[in-house]
Amino acid sequence: MVVPVVMPKLGLTMQEGTVTRWHVSSGTTVRAGSAAFDISTDKIETEIEIEGDGVLHHAVPEGAVVGCGQVVGWLCAEGEAPPVSVAPGSPEGREAVTAAVAPEVARVDAAPGNGAGRLRASPNARRIASELGVDLGSLTGTGPGGRIVSEDVEEAAAAGGAVAVPSGTRGLMTPVARRLASRLGIDPGAVAGSGPGGRVVLDDVIAAAGAAPGRASVRAEERAPVHTVVPMTGKRAIIADRMHASLRDMAQLTLTTDATVNRLVRLRRALREEWGEAAPGYTDFVLLAVARALRAHPQCNATIRDGAIHLIDAIHLGLAVALDDGLVVPVVRDADQRSLVELAAETARLAAAARAGKLNLDELEGATFSVTSLGAHGIDAFTPVVNPPNVAILGVGRIRDDVRWSRRNKPRRRRALTLSLTIDHRALDGVPAAEFLATVRSALESPHQLLLGA
Repeated sequence: MVVPVVMPKLGLTMQEGTVTRWHVSSGTTVRAGSAAFDISTDKIETEIEIEGDGVLHHAVPEGAVVGCGQVVGWLCAEGEAPPVSVAPGSPEGREAVTAAVAPEVARVDAAPGNGAGRLRASPNARRIASELGVDLGSLTGTGPGGRIVSEDVEEAAAAGGAVAVPSGTRGLMTPVARRLASRLGIDPGAVAGSGPGGRVVLDDVIAAAGAAPGRASVRAEERAPVHTVVPMTGKRAIIADRMHASLRDMAQLTLTTDATVNRLVRLRRALREEWGEAAPGYTDFVLLAVARALRAHPQCNATIRDGAIHLIDAIHLGLAVALDDGLVVPVVRDADQRSLVELAAETARLAAAARAGKLNLDELEGATFSVTSLGAHGIDAFTPVVNPPNVAILGVGRIRDDVRWSRRNKPRRRRALTLSLTIDHRALDGVPAAEFLATVRSALESPHQLLLGA
């Protein structure tokens, strides 16, 4: 019996995943519990195990973005053929997978200027192709049913893919060749192409420039690409979509205030001398101050759903951790019920697991409020973007030297820390947000209360 292998849904917010790696070749005999493939989402990268014995056949290639519940492969008995009997990476394979699994996925759009037929391409792929000057007609799509997706366009541009030239010119030009021709004032239609299908490549333009009477020789640096195209795929693409959706769907407003943290600096110095590296960090003090402030200001610990503001009883704090390929936000659960030492131990564990790529999905979901810090990178203040479905996020800057005037009009040195609170103005007005921020500031200016659990 043929059993479909589907993209798992690893959490309530997961909609799709990227198949980043197949551990076995298509047609390989596998056993239940063995590693089948790796997937990547905006939150986690993980290994997926096969759930039965049989022969595993791929239905999608590595790099494919697949919706939760959609087929990525087939598990067959010995001698049994999968519903898709052709190579999954071929046009026939893509058509067959689409017909067998999701016949409605690809909407066929008319290709601009293509009177001979219709070209399968996503709206985003068309937009990117227009921006980068890539000819869609020269591409082979890797999406469902052979549809051209944005990744196809970006890869073609990065590889020097074909760019359509104006009517009356000869065939096609690569992007680099077109840019150089424009800089040198060469008519693209006057250049004979030596590339595949008569395509004009960079060397053709250079040769044309050298043959033109009175034209200066082309400098060596003009052979280099003008820019590098980095495809926005995988985790980076998902983060980009979510941040854009956050700004699009919320009425975001940022409030800033400075906390005088002389006492906090002295207290932490003393803790470092006593406890060494195990001493709580400044971010731990901020997290605990936020957790306790949320008790007094529950409207900041909320979400908007079904046209109503839902106040959340539990206080689970998300802590943004920067990685080489993006950002993850592990969650400190019940942060308001922890002591400073317990909270510091948990944040250290989560940060280490995040950088090692060992966070599980439970550690990445359920934050009711988030904190992000750029203080270690020398940033004083910034405007953090609210992490949906939260209604607020706190940004933390660096501790810096500052001057404060006394009541007798004399300058005094102080250590200052800027706090930047971004709110969803649909759920929170400025005054209650300011009051919450003042509570956090007050706690950081009297840090012994946090240490004592007051």
